[in-house]
Amino acid sequence: MPIQMPKNTLITVQKRHLAADYRMPQMEIAQSHYSIGYLISGDRRIITPTTRFEAHAGNVTLMPPLVYHRTFSISDKPYVNYLIKVSDKLADRFCSEVDPYIWNHIFEQKLLTFSDEDSAKIALYFEDMLKIYKENAPYSETVLCGMLYRLMLLINECDKGSQILHFKNELSDTILNATFYIEQHYMEDIRLADAAEDAGFSEGHFSRLFSAQVGTSFSRYLTNVRIRHAKELLLNTKKPVSEIALDTGFSNADYFSSCFTKSEGITPVAFRKKI
Repeated sequence: MPIQMPKNTLITVQKRHLAADYRMPQMEIAQSHYSIGYLISGDRRIITPTTRFEAHAGNVTLMPPLVYHRTFSISDKPYVNYLIKVSDKLADRFCSEVDPYIWNHIFEQKLLTFSDEDSAKIALYFEDMLKIYKENAPYSETVLCGMLYRLMLLINECDKGSQILHFKNELSDTILNATFYIEQHYMEDIRLADAAEDAGFSEGHFSRLFSAQVGTSFSRYLTNVRIRHAKELLLNTKKPVSEIALDTGFSNADYFSSCFTKSEGITPVAFRKKI
């Protein structure tokens, strides 16, 4: 799943610089926060169980909690964006103090386009919010909450709509349940046979169904989930790498380090030091 917000935090702001070919390794879901992104550079395709759409520089993308999604690159341009994460508590506050229709309407669209002039205004808002967040001065979170309110109203005023493809059918319940099964048991020695049995299918049929809908094999998806949770532990705990390996379902530290390096291009120890 995406890296979650720190506890008791209402809002976070960051600017991300990623490779042009960056892709999310698996379908991911946020448990309790909303994401608002402004694409500075790059071209992305976003897939959810019910929709598919493309985002380009100047677009705003939105993702509510509890929606599986995955993004891919569709150009060779570097992927640079602003990303604001908003807690469900702050979302509830906005709906109570301003207008629940605005909040829900914006997030239902998931992709918003603007005129060049309006897009530039919105980009400045993201930039100013990032500066305040980095300063971490007294009452900065209070200021950021007020700026978020204004940003949402500005987005609502300037939105020109977007082109989104709605799927005729969602990803099947079987596969969505399988991804939940992995999230619940990734730290255990689970196998394809276990997930297939839980879904009520033969291994062969389940494997083909999973790959067709998710876009990667069951084993690769499981490894990616384990690495994602390992990154959380590397960032937020002081646990040794050997302990993190076992906590996230890897048989030993050497195998964990090999899988991590293959996936991230850097060892777990180097990743922790770099971040």
